[in-house]
Amino acid sequence: MPIKISARTVKREFLERLEKISGQNIHKCFQCGTCSGSCPMNASMDAFPRKVMHLAQLGLEGEVGKLNTCWICASCHACNVKCPRGIDLPRVMEALRLMALRRNVDHINPSRMASDLLRECPQIAMVAAFRKLTS
Repeated sequence: MPIKISARTVKREFLERLEKISGQNIHKCFQCGTCSGSCPMNASMDAFPRKVMHLAQLGLEGEVGKLNTCWICASCHACNVKCPRGIDLPRVMEALRLMALRRNVDHINPSRMASDLLRECPQIAMVAAFRKLTS
């Protein structure tokens, strides 16, 4: 489905915050797709990392916020290692998560998790999930 772009949907402040938090120049990305091709998690993502970068370059905060890509990113740095422009994409994904969490939107609620799951999951996995998915 095509995305309609208007002056109301493009948010320059979003792009400036993303670049400040991540420390990356989003506009260096020229959409080669190397990040998407090297991502071991791309089968579970709504959109490949390349599309997230493109939407971010356009300042489409609403469109980026609808995607699960930043939450699925394993921060394995496979994309970072292969990026011909040297963009640290895991830092961009982390910045997107932080921006969402700063709006006090939790993506996991420990009190709603099944007790069997809580007992069986490794504690380090639970701590990592809470750090990544809650504000």
